[in-house]
Amino acid sequence: MKEDNERRKFVKKVKRKIPWIEHMIESYEDALDLNILDREINVRSRNINLCIYCRGGRNLCGKPLCPIMLKLRSYLKVRDDIRKEILEGSSPPAVFVGRYGYPNVQVGPLIPPITGNTEIYDHPERWINMSIEEIIDIRLQLVRGRFPVNVKKIDNSNKNLEATREMALSSKPVDAEVEFTKPPGGRILLDDEVQPMGPSAPINKILVSSVKANPIIEKVYYDYDLKASEALMKLFTNNIPVSSIQRVLSVGALGVGIERRMVPTRWSITAVDSTISRRLRDEIVKRNPLINEYRVYESNLLGNRFIAIMIPEKWQYEFIEVWYPGTAWNQDQNMIAIGGDYEPYWGRTTYAEIGGCYYAARLATTEHLEREGRQAATLIVREAYPEYILPLGVWIVREGVRKAYRNKPLKFDTLEEALNYASSKLKVNSKYWMGESKLLMEIFKQKRITDYITRKP
Repeated sequence: MKEDNERRKFVKKVKRKIPWIEHMIESYEDALDLNILDREINVRSRNINLCIYCRGGRNLCGKPLCPIMLKLRSYLKVRDDIRKEILEGSSPPAVFVGRYGYPNVQVGPLIPPITGNTEIYDHPERWINMSIEEIIDIRLQLVRGRFPVNVKKIDNSNKNLEATREMALSSKPVDAEVEFTKPPGGRILLDDEVQPMGPSAPINKILVSSVKANPIIEKVYYDYDLKASEALMKLFTNNIPVSSIQRVLSVGALGVGIERRMVPTRWSITAVDSTISRRLRDEIVKRNPLINEYRVYESNLLGNRFIAIMIPEKWQYEFIEVWYPGTAWNQDQNMIAIGGDYEPYWGRTTYAEIGGCYYAARLATTEHLEREGRQAATLIVREAYPEYILPLGVWIVREGVRKAYRNKPLKFDTLEEALNYASSKLKVNSKYWMGESKLLMEIFKQKRITDYITRKP
């Protein structure tokens, strides 16, 4: 009883309120899809007692590696190289636009203390064969330079901003020299939406060279009459990687000239996934014929398992996450956490509660159906295991689901057979994720015309 009372003291009510990405809301559908309503959510402080007793040596949390020690080891490898007031290196290219204090935010390039081909440092599409340790090692080398910008009152005479934008538009690594006001230090960024990053420092001056602009991106950048959503689709259909599109959007390089704004990196990731997947869904996928059978796709990626079940029905979509004890976002040692979001044929009118992962998986699904020229109702289940010890960003869902669709699916004649197979490939009992699924509920209760045909004896 005493323990329960102590826990209650650490529970508080907070408001989730995120400003509109104003220049991205060009249509009613986009606005509905990204609508974040004010609502109360419970926030509980983390239990740090295990870390105090363990101190990285006893694995009391159940993780195979201590996340704190992993971050520390990666940081120590480059500490002497990055704790300098002048840093020279080749940006992948990569930039970061913060969101705290919006519209007054911190902006700047990400630069490692390495010169040469560093493209893979900010190219998550190429990380699927790397380990968590390898990803953390390269990402924590990226020093976050920062300087203040008001995204609604951009000063185009700002030389640091001009250099950062040039860097973001480059198709190849950019050689840069950055002068900081003090040696980089402070917090290492780990986030469920954004890729990990190293320490940061305020910038005095940035000098860049060897900038090689991508001609497709450059053409879109100089088209000041092209709306942002149209620009996103143009880049996507020209095979520009999603990670590059997100970077270009974040530095305010897309949209009608007078409406261009910088977009915090975290928001630009979801905005790109949401906008492209919605356009593919409404303009292409819904016009395609249905698939002819029940399918199950599967993949594994960095301690995550993805199962995609496609059903020969009109478009519906659902994404369910199952977090095992000891994973990045489930510190409870005794309970499995399950959550999900669903949209019917006409889409949704509120922002998905589980965040950017929902839109990342939807993008992977719509692009797969668009390539195949088919339509289906799709349920995706993600299981995150204790091996997934650190949050690496929403890219892991997009690439994990893409990987599943690249694999040959198993095909079944009935939904029951497909669900039984999917259940055999997941660790959590099927009654939990099936009981959570609104999509399955809709399909099970839906009547077909054949149900009303009386069979003759």
